[in-house]
Amino acid sequence: MSHDAQADDTTDATARPAAASPLEAAVEAAVEATVNAGDIARLADVGRAAVSNWRRRYEDFPQPVGGTASSPLFSLPEVEAWLRRNGKSFEVSQGDRVWQRLRASADDLRLGEVLGEVGAFLLYTLRDPVGWKRLSATPGFAARLRGAVAEATADLPRRTGDTTPVEPGLLRLVAGMAERNGAAGTFEFLCERYAEAHSRRLALTRPDVAALMTRLACPGARTVLDPACGMGTLLLDAAGAGGAGDEARLLGQDANETVALLAALRLLLRGREARVVPGDALRHDAFSPDRPADTLGKAPGDGLVDTLVDTLVDAVVCDPPFNERAWGHEDLVGDPRWQYGMPPRGEPELAWVQHCLAHVRPGGLVAVLMPGAAASRRPGRRVRANLLRTGALRAVFTLAPGGPDLWLLRRPEPGERQPGAILVADAGDDPASAEAVWRAHLAKAELPPGGRTVRIIDILDDEVDVSPARHLSPRVDTQGFPADRERFRYAIAALANDVPDLEVLTGGAAGWDASWATVAEMARSGLVTIRHSTLRALPADASDGEVPESGVPDGGARDGGVPEGGAREGGVPADAPDGEVAEGGVPVLTADDVAAGTAPSRRIPRAPGLVVVRPGDVVASAVTARVVAGEGAVLGPHLSLFRVDPGKVDPEFLAGFLRYAAGGGRPHLGSSRVEARRARVPQLPLAVQRAYGTAFRRLLALEDGLREAAAVGEALARLGVEGLIDGRLRPRG
Repeated sequence: MSHDAQADDTTDATARPAAASPLEAAVEAAVEATVNAGDIARLADVGRAAVSNWRRRYEDFPQPVGGTASSPLFSLPEVEAWLRRNGKSFEVSQGDRVWQRLRASADDLRLGEVLGEVGAFLLYTLRDPVGWKRLSATPGFAARLRGAVAEATADLPRRTGDTTPVEPGLLRLVAGMAERNGAAGTFEFLCERYAEAHSRRLALTRPDVAALMTRLACPGARTVLDPACGMGTLLLDAAGAGGAGDEARLLGQDANETVALLAALRLLLRGREARVVPGDALRHDAFSPDRPADTLGKAPGDGLVDTLVDTLVDAVVCDPPFNERAWGHEDLVGDPRWQYGMPPRGEPELAWVQHCLAHVRPGGLVAVLMPGAAASRRPGRRVRANLLRTGALRAVFTLAPGGPDLWLLRRPEPGERQPGAILVADAGDDPASAEAVWRAHLAKAELPPGGRTVRIIDILDDEVDVSPARHLSPRVDTQGFPADRERFRYAIAALANDVPDLEVLTGGAAGWDASWATVAEMARSGLVTIRHSTLRALPADASDGEVPESGVPDGGARDGGVPEGGAREGGVPADAPDGEVAEGGVPVLTADDVAAGTAPSRRIPRAPGLVVVRPGDVVASAVTARVVAGEGAVLGPHLSLFRVDPGKVDPEFLAGFLRYAAGGGRPHLGSSRVEARRARVPQLPLAVQRAYGTAFRRLLALEDGLREAAAVGEALARLGVEGLIDGRLRPRG
């Protein structure tokens, strides 16, 4: 679906073209707009987690009025009143208010039908603005409106079954929005909301992928076909960035009647020359080249005459349904479209490929999205082989790990020389890079990284595997090998400097067994102050400045903390306003940061009771402990802080024994907090402690250096092997 909807930022307008009749007003009052959690988050400009937090923390938050337990719906007026009452800033745009009103007017299954009726109404107002202005001024205009819309929109796909008229109040709101945003912009906005609400039911082509497909296949095309058009994303792109031009004729078909209607409306409201037909394109091909010219583009029972003269189009783009077993295999045996072989029952995508090739003129291009497995599955190897032998399959691009792949095909022209190679490429994280590879291939220039031409004769084996992964070497940048080698040498050389000079004793050190104390005993003596993190988990989303319930600090003081109500030493002031957020939040030290010895990697909103870390503090996790050099960070979940009396205890000395208790000594299954308090520390003079502390610090640096050297060495070895295999590295001499 197109993502260029023009959302209106203005607040709700209540003015209407004409006064509503008493009946219309009663119907309008009976329809109350509803919103889900995502809608509330959008209106208040917060994350969804914040809305969930409000529901838990505030007893007066509105109760659901519908929906399901997993996706409840709330009354929009009640939500607005609650936000206003609690001082939460929000803005309900005119577009949002129209959408909520539209969604409340029908159940979920009929929402698409109602949206289609609204789109037909917008097309009528666009084509006959004078007639709408005159009709809207007439009391009780709804009775005459349906006929006027049908007459002005006769080129829309025919809808089977009964349709329920849209209530007049909603149509007036839609008309008011169209006056500001235009009919096309209004419908695009509503289609975006519809796609969001039905994201699990609608298979939408990614915008970047759609743009790539149309840029490759459609430049200069006068007619473009999408036989599985969905909501028209590819056709819209073909007439825009795809380069087909404003004069191009756009043809589409989709098995879903409602979706086909929405696609037609999106195209026609933009002034495109378009024809979209509902129906299964494989079973009931509305644009078959074998049909009489006066029946092309017509659904069964459609009395309209299509004016298409040329039965073949210039380009075809298609994002077909994947893994559709009931695609009509039994009914389509011997179909003239299967010029490259009968598609196996389990290969419906190969049926779509041949369907597309049957509709494009000789020399025309076809861009089809395919599942990654379709390039190598054994049942489809005969069809793939014929596509290669005839020169129809020109390129296969992998657009993401695990698929989909983009197949670029060209219908062979009679008598032309067949290509001897096929292009394969891996676009990595940037689908647009496939275009650069294709352009270089056409220009016979050097291919960018990630692309390669493969001789067709080398692929025609028992597998006929055209997947790029089969034919591409790993994507490596061997230019960095010398720098990585020097980095590894430096890391190895630095390790020797971290080894402390330790004296070997035949017996224990003098006075070593004289006196030992646990960390808990040291805390009771005032030598150490112990603080534990007040966060049970990091906030998932605190963009509104509130800490989610899972991250609310505990209320009472623990292990050296202070009672409630006082100034919390080393923490955020107790009188800090709830929800106060410093610019960008405050840095938080996590267990991963402590394990890696890195600076704080996360930021969270400021909140009362957070434990602030000072330089010289010892921070311990379940597996290690370190002395912190920086300041300003707060203690993350599952961490403990040990603040020593620097005149009596060396922090590096204490950290060494805490590390041993956490991971270097005998493992315990209990809580890390309990084990840290049980750690035994010898009571030595401060000067002796500092000597031991220096040794502990250098040994910790040795551990860190070994990890870094191992990581650098593994990357260097992998790069060397891949470079030798890829041919971009070779032994000297």
